[in-house]
Amino acid sequence: MVSVRKRGKVYEYRIEIASIDGVRKWLTKSGFKTRQEALHEGAIAYNEYYQCGKKQKQKDMSYADYLDYWIDNYCNFNLKYSTIVTYLNIIKLYLKPRLGMYKLSQLDSQMLQEFINDLYVEKNLSKWYLKGILKTIKGSLKYACYTVNFINDNPAERVHIPRYEVVCGDPAHIFTQEEIERILDRFKDVHYIYYSFLTAYYTGLRVSEVFGLTWDCIDFEKKTLTVNKNIIKKNKEGLPKKYVISKGHSVENWFYGSCKNPQSNRTISIGDTLVKALKEYKKEQEEYKKFYGDSYLKHYEKKVINEYTKREEIIIVDAKAELELNLKEAQLIFVKPNGQFRGTETVRHAFKVINYELGIPCRFHDFRDTHATRLIENGADIKAVSKRLGHSTIQTTYNIYVRITEKMETDTVDRFENYTNSLDIPAITKLEYLD
Repeated sequence: MVSVRKRGKVYEYRIEIASIDGVRKWLTKSGFKTRQEALHEGAIAYNEYYQCGKKQKQKDMSYADYLDYWIDNYCNFNLKYSTIVTYLNIIKLYLKPRLGMYKLSQLDSQMLQEFINDLYVEKNLSKWYLKGILKTIKGSLKYACYTVNFINDNPAERVHIPRYEVVCGDPAHIFTQEEIERILDRFKDVHYIYYSFLTAYYTGLRVSEVFGLTWDCIDFEKKTLTVNKNIIKKNKEGLPKKYVISKGHSVENWFYGSCKNPQSNRTISIGDTLVKALKEYKKEQEEYKKFYGDSYLKHYEKKVINEYTKREEIIIVDAKAELELNLKEAQLIFVKPNGQFRGTETVRHAFKVINYELGIPCRFHDFRDTHATRLIENGADIKAVSKRLGHSTIQTTYNIYVRITEKMETDTVDRFENYTNSLDIPAITKLEYLD
């Protein structure tokens, strides 16, 4: 109950709250000019307190404001940076412009289904991207419904994407041996690119894993490579991109990030070809350090506290060789001859060359796809391949990365043909036709 009393020339409301150590406690606020005003504000405060702090105004919160709340209070603390960036782009491009003006409580299944249908018809989006948009909506409203109780029902649970026609072809490109040779030959004089491609082809690592490698990840004696981190680009304070303009931070900083999933932390075997190549490259890198001397750009691992999540992170900072720093040197593998590190952007121009000069469709991920496919094609155990790629499940290896090649198709037919050769198939009886 809310009680109101006059204190001098103003009114005060009082709400009894939980006792502490057996002593009655009160929530009070004064300064109201009229009894009615004090009673009104007291009623709001009463509802806030007895609904576990949930503010009355949140029933009028716009979906746009709620999405900011969701990013700030859930995503930044629970999701990987790359996922947050994807969500922010979807929110900026699609959700806020089309749904942001509606109250959170106004959203219903019909409205959301029509929104998804409109995107399907108007924007010609891929099936996977449209799934990503719906996943963002469902995730945000699931949190609103089941975690913070801003709404009583999640209307997105009943929404689905329209049926897509099966499209012939495959967005992934599985390199032929000739194409790999042409790519490596084209960059044989640009060694940091050449060796990064060679490493990706022989290991199947993700692009962020390749450029997150440091020399202590390579054990030349045991012939192993350890993946224990990746490299991600953030702004200066480690915040998502939406903060860049408002806070004026640069986005030219590279951070060590955690692997995609627990299975992505792995140690894999590498063959003699890659071991020999990386030994040569390491020796060459040491020679470049001597050649450039004090001008060689060293990099260091600096521990910082993310001002938003309050978590410790490691940022890669660079400095001239003569600068004394009490920091651990980052022994990054794929750097330019002068030591400059550009992370995953190192190969951005190289892919334009591969696509337009060599005429080979190419993404960095195609090295990973090719590695997986060739292993399966040549009889490798699927469990071993899945572990090598750092997949969370074997099903991921089957569904996403392993492509049915012409050789696999031919081998399948040949195996069945060999099996049926042992059968004694009776000859057909010739039929005589009467005139």
